Amino acid sequence: MKNRQAIVDRKTRETQIRVELNLDGQGRYRIETGLPFFNHMLELFAKHALFDLKLDATGDLAVDHHHTVEDVGLALGEALDRALGDRRGIERYGFSLMPMDETLSRVALDLGGRPYLVLEMANKKRKILDFELGLLGEFLRAFTTQARMNLHVRQFYGTDAHHAWESVFKGLARALKTACRRDPRVRGVPSSKGVL
Repeated sequence: MKNRQAIVDRKTRETQIRVELNLDGQGRYRIETGLPFFNHMLELFAKHALFDLKLDATGDLAVDHHHTVEDVGLALGEALDRALGDRRGIERYGFSLMPMDETLSRVALDLGGRPYLVLEMANKKRKILDFELGLLGEFLRAFTTQARMNLHVRQFYGTDAHHAWESVFKGLARALKTACRRDPRVRGVPSSKGVL
């Protein structure tokens, strides 16, 4: 079976990003964005999806973290889209209900080619150290658009912001692991229309 891998280089005046993604990996990763909490979320994502991920991002962090976080989402989403190719034989849908200590999150997604994001976070804390947590919503929006994915996230409850977002990223990983999985019974693309 063909390996589902992609390399994306994204360079702007604000960021330089390189993503190497293997959907049929073992959860190995090397991630450096200059933002430790963001690195941690992406490491959880790779580990629990069993994706091999190398990601190097250099951005204008002295100006703002926004450009780096959003552009990583764009590059990673593009890598996922490329690695999936025509999406033949995949499960297409994925779902996860993810606990993390006192926190619970639900993630449901569709790799059917129609980008849309619904994000509802019960935890309203705005920062972890100097990292603006609202930027993770910008990451998910960019990632969803470029991956051509429909993503619904609801973080039900949980008092710790770290746990809240960790449950979201782990849930996203597990849902994508299922949706990207090949099923030998699926002939062609998983759609009654014949195209995605």
